[in-house]
Amino acid sequence: MSTSALRVIPLGGLGEIGKNMMVLEYDQDIIVIDCGVLFPEEDMPGIDLVIPDVSYLLERRERVRGILITHGHEDHTGALPFILPQLDVPVYAPRLAHGLISVKLKGYRGARDAKLELIEPGEPLQLGKFNAEWFRVCHSIPDAMGIAIETPVGRVVHTGDFKIDHTPVDGQSTDLARLSKYGSEGVLLLCSDSTYAEIPGYTPSEQVVGDALERAIGEAPGRVLVATFASLISRIQQIMDAAAQHDRQVGVVGRSMIENVRMSIDMGYLKPPAGVLLPLGDTKQLDDERVVLVTTGSQGEPTSALVRIAQQTHRDIRIVPGDTVVISATPIPGNETLVSRTIDNLFRQGARVLYDKITLVHVHGHASQEELKMMLNLVRPRFFVPVHGEYRHMLAHADLAEAMGVARSGIFVLEDGNVLELTPQGGEVTDSVPAGHVYVDGRELMGENSRILEERRSLAHDGVIVVAVALDRYTGQPAKPPQVYSAGFTDDESCRLLFQKISESVSESLEHSDNFPIDWGLASKVAKEAAIQLLHREAHRSPYVVVACLEV
Repeated sequence: MSTSALRVIPLGGLGEIGKNMMVLEYDQDIIVIDCGVLFPEEDMPGIDLVIPDVSYLLERRERVRGILITHGHEDHTGALPFILPQLDVPVYAPRLAHGLISVKLKGYRGARDAKLELIEPGEPLQLGKFNAEWFRVCHSIPDAMGIAIETPVGRVVHTGDFKIDHTPVDGQSTDLARLSKYGSEGVLLLCSDSTYAEIPGYTPSEQVVGDALERAIGEAPGRVLVATFASLISRIQQIMDAAAQHDRQVGVVGRSMIENVRMSIDMGYLKPPAGVLLPLGDTKQLDDERVVLVTTGSQGEPTSALVRIAQQTHRDIRIVPGDTVVISATPIPGNETLVSRTIDNLFRQGARVLYDKITLVHVHGHASQEELKMMLNLVRPRFFVPVHGEYRHMLAHADLAEAMGVARSGIFVLEDGNVLELTPQGGEVTDSVPAGHVYVDGRELMGENSRILEERRSLAHDGVIVVAVALDRYTGQPAKPPQVYSAGFTDDESCRLLFQKISESVSESLEHSDNFPIDWGLASKVAKEAAIQLLHREAHRSPYVVVACLEV
């Protein structure tokens, strides 16, 4: 490693939507930007969340000066409860993100005592050879920030998630003047949000959503349930304002939503109109046409309030004809099927459902092409790295950068784990580090090569075959023909003949095995191999095979 080069190492968020984490390293100092989660895809059975592989940081933990947070969304903060117990470093976050993180960490014993520091925009923070300064950007959450970082080889500007909204709900616009100042002083590297780099034009203002929500609530004949992200505080404010305008009162549903609303009110980010917010139980005393419920579940998460309502398993809420359900979010890639299933279940129960495909009840919080061009034009970087997006999004952003005058030789479309070394003279991808998925199952972490996950995938694909073998304690030989059972494999009548063949094959393999005194590990291995080979040969299937050996 060259000690005179700045090393830029994405550990997540490049080539995927979520799991955002970027490492900057110079000499003996390392800082980390964001620490997010990825929501599981359908080939991840039983997995709750996906977080970055931080083995590179753990091996250098004494050099990590801190984790710098851009804003409070889960794909930028959600991995902190799992990573902070391993990597004991300070976390620096804007005010609202600080509050959201504090609420989240309370639920994780190993992370409760983490060092969480509040930052304000424009205040410099020295971290070894790095000097960081946060600046305001617009996004779909208050207190969203980008970060400008002075390094020994030049300034790095990381936009975080952003759009350029001239009528933001919280009144805080993207700090274009500061971005222009950075550009006039010189920027070595720009890392910019690519999520909507394929979309021409401009992203609509959040104000448009407020108008659509006001109409939906005003026109609804009965109750209105609005599902959104628990961290989308600006949207919750819009819902409360619209409810007040139409003489309705608001109840909050879902643990994370309740906690975030309480915290946001305490910190002054959420200002419910007088008398609008009620405990959920009190809303049951009101006529339906006076009720609005704000709930989690906009992404079809299996344990969320909206999904339980849609499945008729929620203990307090049942859909009745005349209800209007507004899903004020766009499905994250990979969640489309879950969201569609939830919408179908709500329709089946007689609800009217409004979602992004049929009405403008959500706008995304990311810059479209014209805003991305404006960012490039203001900052005028020497080098450019598109971040936060799938590979096609980053390629589209790279093309925009070239069109805006960034030399193709100065544009680097990286993937997670790439090591980019930069000096004022040039840049080069020199290495790669581990940057795969780490899976969260409850409070347990599993690596990409986890045997448990592979077993779950096999079970989900081809089911399981169980072979019960009784071995004679005096000879080590099968005392009777092995018994074969299955689950999720087949219910066809022909399986009887197949199971008989498996039994005969296993029995024959054990009879030819010198297994006395009995070696239980060897017996299981021999029996399993025989069953697997026969299944491949006869059924062309690969179910998960379990062998249970008993002594008789």
